[in-house]
Amino acid sequence: MEAPEIEETSFPDERLELIFTCCHPALALEAQVALTLRALGGLTTEEIARAFLVEPETMKRRLSRAKRKIKEAGIPFSVPPDHLLPERLAAVLGVVYLIFNEGYGGRVDLAAEAIRLGSALGELMPDEPEVQGLLALMLITDARRDARFENGELVLLPDQDRSRWNEAQIARGRELLDLALALHGRGSYVIQAAIASLHCDDPLDWTEIAALYAELARLTGSPVVEVNRAVAIAEADGPAAGLALLDGLDLDTYQYFHSTRGELLRRLDRLDEARAAFERALELARAEPERRFLQSRIHEVGGTAS
Repeated sequence: MEAPEIEETSFPDERLELIFTCCHPALALEAQVALTLRALGGLTTEEIARAFLVEPETMKRRLSRAKRKIKEAGIPFSVPPDHLLPERLAAVLGVVYLIFNEGYGGRVDLAAEAIRLGSALGELMPDEPEVQGLLALMLITDARRDARFENGELVLLPDQDRSRWNEAQIARGRELLDLALALHGRGSYVIQAAIASLHCDDPLDWTEIAALYAELARLTGSPVVEVNRAVAIAEADGPAAGLALLDGLDLDTYQYFHSTRGELLRRLDRLDEARAAFERALELARAEPERRFLQSRIHEVGGTAS
């Protein structure tokens, strides 16, 4: 019999307790993150599966096992004592960041909740550079939200109206980044915050951004990070250099791999290949503004988007 659902608390100050419960070390890391997204973020199993690049049925089984483990192990609903906080930190930060990303993709309430949780974690663990780094990253990224869309259409970073960026929020994020660096932070969230901060500069230092992505890829081993590094390399050294990196990756179910590859092929005037890449990205895209953007790209390179 499947274990019952963990109820979402209606008391905001208990949400950290819910996160730390779901992120108990008795659970596998991916189960910790997925369970919290389900219990706290209100995401569907399909949405969580998409975030993990797995099939919904696979994610459903993971969630069921995690809930059963919490029940059988009698895991307490509480924030752990100070000496146990660090061992839970990676999963907790992963949860908060995934909730933020889901919100940044369209659900504004989730992005705001992630920032609120990040702020609460910052108060709970003020000397942890990765906590400050994550909050900096979310604030700087969220500061550009209003400029990402114009009349419902997606606007890429180089084309955004910077006057619509929240400069006060960027400044606060950079203060937190400085604090994280002063705490000798060199972890993945601190590096991502540094990249986000550099993206606010004009002109952009793509060589430095590519170098930071290389360090982030070394730390995480993530092929998704390599997609972002390919973008930076393409800007610094040309589209052929970025494409060479992309062509060594295996990310067929990742929308942004195909859209990035399509863009670089378009710049290289390899239009048939670009069209195929954009069409695959369109198959994977769910957000309507992104679908319309990809349809326009397909039309631009000589195809007919469905």
